[in-house]
Amino acid sequence: MSAAHPRTSALQLIEAVVDPGSWRRWDEPVAITTEDPDYRADLERARERTGLDESVVTGEGRIEGRRVAVVACEFRFLAGSIGVASGERLVRAVERATAERLPLLAAPASGGTRMQEGTVAFLQMVKVAAAITDHKAAGLPYLVHLRHPTTGGVLASWGSLGHVTAAEPGALIGFMGPRVHEALYGEEFPAGVQVAENLMAHGLVDAVLPAERLSEVAARVLRVLCGDAAAVSRGDVSGAAPEAGPGAIPGGDRAAAGRAPGARPTTPAVGREPETGPGRPPEAGDRPDPTSTGRGESPKGRGGAGAASVGAGAGGAGPASAAADGGTVPRSGRVGPGAEVSIRRSRRAERPGLRDLLRAAAEDVSPLSGTGAGEHDPGLLLALARVGGTPCVVLGHDRAARHGGAAADGPGEGQPLGPAGLRTARRGMRIAAELGLPLLTVVDTAGAALNREAEEGGLAGEIARCLADMVTLPAPTLCLLLGQGAGGAALALLPADRVLAARHAWLSPLPPEGASAILYRTTERAYEIADRQGVRSADLLAHGIVDRIVEEEAQDTAAEGPERHPDAFLARLGATLGAELAALRAQDQAERLAARRARHRRIGLPG
Repeated sequence: MSAAHPRTSALQLIEAVVDPGSWRRWDEPVAITTEDPDYRADLERARERTGLDESVVTGEGRIEGRRVAVVACEFRFLAGSIGVASGERLVRAVERATAERLPLLAAPASGGTRMQEGTVAFLQMVKVAAAITDHKAAGLPYLVHLRHPTTGGVLASWGSLGHVTAAEPGALIGFMGPRVHEALYGEEFPAGVQVAENLMAHGLVDAVLPAERLSEVAARVLRVLCGDAAAVSRGDVSGAAPEAGPGAIPGGDRAAAGRAPGARPTTPAVGREPETGPGRPPEAGDRPDPTSTGRGESPKGRGGAGAASVGAGAGGAGPASAAADGGTVPRSGRVGPGAEVSIRRSRRAERPGLRDLLRAAAEDVSPLSGTGAGEHDPGLLLALARVGGTPCVVLGHDRAARHGGAAADGPGEGQPLGPAGLRTARRGMRIAAELGLPLLTVVDTAGAALNREAEEGGLAGEIARCLADMVTLPAPTLCLLLGQGAGGAALALLPADRVLAARHAWLSPLPPEGASAILYRTTERAYEIADRQGVRSADLLAHGIVDRIVEEEAQDTAAEGPERHPDAFLARLGATLGAELAALRAQDQAERLAARRARHRRIGLPG
């Protein structure tokens, strides 16, 4: 930053947009509950610096007399990073805006998911996207102004779902962080790609607007979207959009399902705050990463204590113990292999993938090609099939399309998933919805494509739309975590009615090497960080993210793994999937949809 380009705070931006004297805060206080002294000190410093208790500010004001709800990130509060507390605050604000039928204005500025809260924080993207989808389904306008910088999970969820989207001049806007790209691939990300003006040139934002023009433009847009210009001229605009008909919100009041009033996450975490200024194209060296470390100082080798404490205290949606094939996994305690073992197993080149599963456990397989609109991505396989005897639509990551070979000591080399692959996935979702067929998604990815083409092709927006489609899809949905589950490419296929995991499958905000690069500026601590982030199948089960673990090998072949004897594992897995799909298909749709929304709404909240 410089004196010529001071950073505009969230409250300053809000005051510039709403009518004078009309702003009212909705935020309930968030207590600091962490027992880690380093986190407590970081949070206290952030609170003293900003005067806020979290990275998100919510409330209502008026624009030309019209009531509007506003949610905004404060980047000075730990890089505007989103964890469980800030995610819950966001969702409650969106739900209130929907209930009171208010247009919603969002002004994100964030480094993304909080690394220290690990996979539980990562899952907040799902419930935020679901709440936004409900708001839009009610016929209510959603406007977004992307501020400098907006990256990672924030861009790939609520930052990319607007009816109309503007961006701050010169703002850095992108899915992934340059430091992660350089750490993983040994080269710098191309300059000038993740800049607001370039995104507008590629049709990813509708306008590039400075803060002083937001009120004027928002008022003009809302006069159209709300369809009541005459009421505006009379000053009679306390309401919002025209009333939607009965059932406009999918599932009625399911947006509030699973809510725990007054509940607060047990361990606030911290985010990283790079010093960059708004209103200018950022230099390569000052661009934030898509996930936030929490501290601007050099790593101290403290072992990243935050993730472990968050994972242990975040609670979850599942029962005190949840079923796994071959036994139960309690919610606490060290169960199953460590993260390093599972990550190495998942990256073996010979490990069976989706094509092997279809060969061994499916009948009447009919592959479909691409989006149906001129695009194809080899990283996504879409097919019609009967799995374990149950007819379904199958879509998932295709590790058979990888280049080179997966390496046990580094990020998997599987075919990265790009925007076209996600659009293909959404085609599969539409087919399932139109025909009432169950949808089976299979997660096995080293991550999304991290290149210029993916950024300019709208990767973050497609992840956000996949999340929104999956969590609201009327068809029965089942997700299988089969192997690697890195980042948004994995999360996009996750929000199902039921989630199963192979024992050595895992799910994390980004490849463990990327998390290590963010926290410690080296990839050498990847397995240590993955262990703390709660990425293992046993951790996911304990937090209610996964419902069931399928063991990969019999006891007498455990040392060899399913790669040596895949057919028995795949046949058992296919039978399990078929039974799960049949059971989901037999459920009452309304009850099933309500349960799906509830499970994702409460992830990370105290049980």
